[in-house]
Amino acid sequence: MEEKATVYSAEIDDATYEKMRDFYSQFSSKSPNEYIDIFAQGHNVSVAIYKKNKKGIRKVVFQGERAITEAKMFFKDAKSTTTKKIDTLAPSLFPQIGSDEVGTGDVFGPICVAAAFVREEDLPLLKELGVTDSKQMTDEKILEIGPKLINSFVYSQLSLPNNKFNEVHDDINMNAIKAKMHNQCYINVLEKVGNAHIYQDQFAEPSLYFSYLKDVEQVVRNVTFHTKGESYYPSVALGSVIARYSFLRKMKEMDEKYGMHFPLGSSNAKTEEALKEFIERFGKKELSNVAKLNFKNVTSLL
Repeated sequence: MEEKATVYSAEIDDATYEKMRDFYSQFSSKSPNEYIDIFAQGHNVSVAIYKKNKKGIRKVVFQGERAITEAKMFFKDAKSTTTKKIDTLAPSLFPQIGSDEVGTGDVFGPICVAAAFVREEDLPLLKELGVTDSKQMTDEKILEIGPKLINSFVYSQLSLPNNKFNEVHDDINMNAIKAKMHNQCYINVLEKVGNAHIYQDQFAEPSLYFSYLKDVEQVVRNVTFHTKGESYYPSVALGSVIARYSFLRKMKEMDEKYGMHFPLGSSNAKTEEALKEFIERFGKKELSNVAKLNFKNVTSLL
């Protein structure tokens, strides 16, 4: 049984490029990414053939559940001298836009999504500031470098407040909400920078992700998906930190507005205590403005 995969990439020579161009010409569509020469999309798979880089190397990236099956049409035998090895991760290309989200697993606070633009020459600054996966950074560190990041990089950050989340959640699930927010962030950044490679910290299979956007007028489709993308793509790591910074600031605003501390997480003792305290002080109706009402420990109190 073939293992399901999200992304496979390989370098291709001129002869393979000609074969792929002839095969995909009937399925190809225009890509907004100026670095992509040919883009084709079918059932559970998309294929992006990139233009040659400065070193004269051309790459192809297969994405989706059928990625490995599709790739084997052109890379049948890894032992063959004419076959390139299929990598398990697409190359990190520049300039790039990466996105991530924060707050989906927290009872209190909004959902924050951020997409950030990174050029290769930006890497030293990211390293200097210690930007990595926001889950591996302390909140104190994120709050310290956050102002520097939002003033140094092009980004888009969108937040969905609790009251709005509670209004739409019965009609649209969490992943669909995230998909729409990620897509809009890409659009916002692309309007500022033009073209870029786009990477996402994957939360859904590509085919499912795009199905969530079927009713959206403008959809950014040249997205490379990878779980734990913040570990592979600098732009995703930056997006995750900016999203976390925004989330922490909004949580602080809630603390100040209501004069109490809203803990992070979903099912710990502090969260339970805060829920009961809030209801006692402000009532159940007001809870929809600070908490996600779909969590079981919240519904049990309503």
